[in-house]
Amino acid sequence: MLKKLEDAYFEGKRVLVRVDYNVPLKDGKVADDERLKASLPTIEFLLKKKCSIILMSHLGRPNGKVADEMKLDSIADRLSELLNMKVKKLDDCIGSEVSSAVEKMEKGEVVLLENLRFHNEEEENNEDFAKALASLADVYVNDAFGASHRAHASVVGITNFIPGYAGFLLEKEVKTLGNLLKSPKKPFIAVLGGAKASDKIRLIENLQKKADKILMGGAMAFTFLKAGGYETGNSKVENDSVGEAGRLMKKGKIVLPVDVVIADRFEENASSKAVCADNIEKGWAGLDIGPETVKIFKKGLEEAKTIVWNGPMGVFEFDKFAKGTDEIARFIANSKAATVIGGGDTLAAAKRAGVYGKFSHTSTGGGAMLEFLEGKKLPAIEALERAKLK
Repeated sequence: MLKKLEDAYFEGKRVLVRVDYNVPLKDGKVADDERLKASLPTIEFLLKKKCSIILMSHLGRPNGKVADEMKLDSIADRLSELLNMKVKKLDDCIGSEVSSAVEKMEKGEVVLLENLRFHNEEEENNEDFAKALASLADVYVNDAFGASHRAHASVVGITNFIPGYAGFLLEKEVKTLGNLLKSPKKPFIAVLGGAKASDKIRLIENLQKKADKILMGGAMAFTFLKAGGYETGNSKVENDSVGEAGRLMKKGKIVLPVDVVIADRFEENASSKAVCADNIEKGWAGLDIGPETVKIFKKGLEEAKTIVWNGPMGVFEFDKFAKGTDEIARFIANSKAATVIGGGDTLAAAKRAGVYGKFSHTSTGGGAMLEFLEGKKLPAIEALERAKLK
């Protein structure tokens, strides 16, 4: 059972908050601040309790080395704007200088530690590193659902040394996704797309137990079409996963495209045409679901009471092959069903279609969401449930 913020006494304490600020940067500035905004309710709650707030996050994959392009200065700047107060960024996340700076903090101040992954010990879940982080504060809060499928020091090891609680964002993610698996309103329809079937085999297997239908598009659909004996031309197929795809198809509930938009090459201005899924020409590749499939998918979604969407229906980065993704995204956004979406490409597709923010729940964790819906126990959630209390 997760310990909630409302259950703790925070007045005047130093609180170490793990956030997920692994966001894209462009020209030295934050290019997408949705994850920063998602953390604001927890930060603002703690500010009202007159806490000193120490934020920590990773960014990118620096492999244990300091990389200027992965420093968190621009994130501190943008967070300062969102909170309308100065957020000071420290030059490290552990060490005497960090400890000294934290000890001098006034109530109501916010600091952001430097990128956790500048230390290999973070990803190694090193005990001494976790203990050093924990020594900075009285209480720990995990509000980083997007990092909770990793057994890292800042989300797992740290809970052995300091009382731990779930932030509002983490609590919302666990509750929403948990309800999706335990008691979804029926009919429950899953819409899956994206490139790799292999990444979603376990997800499909678990959803077949929960969902009424699984509507499948994207490149991953061609692995399943090949398993059904179809000619797939130059479409992206994971041959190593064809056997697994065939096994899952025998269990039912999977709805594959009946037509696809094919192209003679993987380019924006390639020649293209819509053909039946069993009529893909050799030398051509499927890059989007076809118009008949869009109609069938919409028909399947019409009566849904719960919809989960992960993965685009085609190569939405090219305007010419984005129609299937755009139409399905808009249809789901306008549905009266409870709608849950997640995954980086899915969120990008929703923004492209002009419907970002119009879903019941937009998950901040791509990999974490998938593993949760696969039925896996996330290491950070388990650790937080076991976290010591004073």
